Amino acid sequence: MDHKGWYDRTQKEKPFMKIEDIIFVSAMGPPGGGKSVITQRMQRHFNILTYTDLGSESVTMIFSKITKAFIGAFSGEVGNMIDLLVESTQVVYKGVADKLKPTPAKSHYTFNLRDISKIF
Repeated sequence: MDHKGWYDRTQKEKPFMKIEDIIFVSAMGPPGGGKSVITQRMQRHFNILTYTDLGSESVTMIFSKITKAFIGAFSGEVGNMIDLLVESTQVVYKGVADKLKPTPAKSHYTFNLRDISKIF
């Protein structure tokens, strides 16, 4: 990336292959669970965007509205349980995410809002 190309290591002479008009796009998660740290030398070529996890209040608002839209036609008893359902789901999610941390052997232990949405 620094020298606008690289050497072709498959050939004996190893000629330099110049590369032009290329855009590199990548995505990654935080290091851990089988993901490696990338060097500052590599990072300098990219604009880095990041986001923070949503707070409990935001998650409650999102899934309460989705569930109320679906359960709106049911009886009042069912509608009164929406807040408890959303809160209980978050408690279980947080417990699982805290207990099952990703490791190189179990890198599939990564959780996000998609896992909560599967419940609803």
